[in-house]
Amino acid sequence: MKHDTLTRENDFFGKEKISRILLQIAPPVMLAQLIQALYNIVDSFFVGRYSANALTALSVIYPLQLIIVALAVGTGVGLNTYMARKYAQQAPEAADAAAGTGVVLALGTWAVFAVLSTLFMGPYVRTSATSPEAIADAIVYGRIVCVGSLGAFLEGCWTKVHQAQGNMRLPMVAQIIGALTNIVLDPLLIFGLGPVPSLGVAGAALATVAGQIAAAVITGLRGYRRPPHRRMAHYARQIYKLGYPSILMQALYTVYIVGLNMILAGFTDAAVTVLGLYYKLQTFFFIPLLGLQTCIVPVISYNYARAAYRRCRDTVRCSVVFSLAVMAVGAAAFILIPGTLIRVFSQDAEVLSIGCHAFPIIGASFLPAVVSLMMPVFFQAIGYGRTSLSLSLLRQIVCLLPLFYLLARFGLGYTWFAFPLAELISVGTGLVLYLRVVKQWQATVS
Repeated sequence: MKHDTLTRENDFFGKEKISRILLQIAPPVMLAQLIQALYNIVDSFFVGRYSANALTALSVIYPLQLIIVALAVGTGVGLNTYMARKYAQQAPEAADAAAGTGVVLALGTWAVFAVLSTLFMGPYVRTSATSPEAIADAIVYGRIVCVGSLGAFLEGCWTKVHQAQGNMRLPMVAQIIGALTNIVLDPLLIFGLGPVPSLGVAGAALATVAGQIAAAVITGLRGYRRPPHRRMAHYARQIYKLGYPSILMQALYTVYIVGLNMILAGFTDAAVTVLGLYYKLQTFFFIPLLGLQTCIVPVISYNYARAAYRRCRDTVRCSVVFSLAVMAVGAAAFILIPGTLIRVFSQDAEVLSIGCHAFPIIGASFLPAVVSLMMPVFFQAIGYGRTSLSLSLLRQIVCLLPLFYLLARFGLGYTWFAFPLAELISVGTGLVLYLRVVKQWQATVS
């Protein structure tokens, strides 16, 4: 009976109007990501009030936190996609077995990551920071958030279990409670209160870990499935086959931020701080796009499994149009009021000077980024993992890093033009590949 109910719920992806599906499932995800972005901003706000070096430390560790996201969410996306396909094929038992395998994968990945990050934290930090104070703060913060990331890995798995069934509300509640836990604990642990001592940057890290654990507990109450007794290796292969593009996309995101930090550190630590602030604020303005990326994977995957190609195209079209409309607001904010955004976190004159020049240039890349970020997700959802990965490589490694490095030869002020240039190249390539697939679908139908 339970599986029959789940099948009927998931058929919602195959019959309901696409715009109505997105309007129903996207807002909970966006609200959760809004709270998540707010807690990232609040985190930086309190840390910035504590110490300028601590704020730099957060920027240095940010790529490692992205690796956690890459491994946890990327594996979850593979699980999500596989489960959605199995529901479309009327095979809910296989979906449950995959969900149980996902828990084992989450635990194993966390253990390996925790050990490696502990061993190599010091050498990594010294590639992106120069002052002894910033290096010390970054090592403390990094070791706590990496070793304590078990909650993030489990929540990444269990959230996707719920989303594969069309349940976006429980993950939303979990992420909101996790974010609020972080927000409440941040000032308490950073500055201390009464019997609670001031822990500084370590307090910020502990608050982050506590929030992740809270979210994992909530999603795990109904998302946990027993690992299967047989064929676990089979399910693991299927999960990673569908999820590895997302893992590599996020990992490449980390690689290029580390690369950018290394280039910027050659100028000044303030430039590294500006880049870190940009990525924190960018997440806030990219919420509609990020939310729709999460939501369209099971919708496209479900309809692709049923050869409902028009519905796949409609899903992409609706997502892009809606994202463009909202992203225009973010572009306007970065172009028109960069100083106002930066002063929320830092009053440092050098940070303000660099940021007020950089933010408007980067803001010009927001609208083309909608298409360049949506295309890899589309190809991942239909099982074109290599194409998805190639587009991500083009945008983040082939284009952005070399352009950033070359423009840095002319001075710090020129480096930021790499962002809009990389997006334009990626958009053109992604659209050509997308239209080729659409043409193939049209030939199949006719």
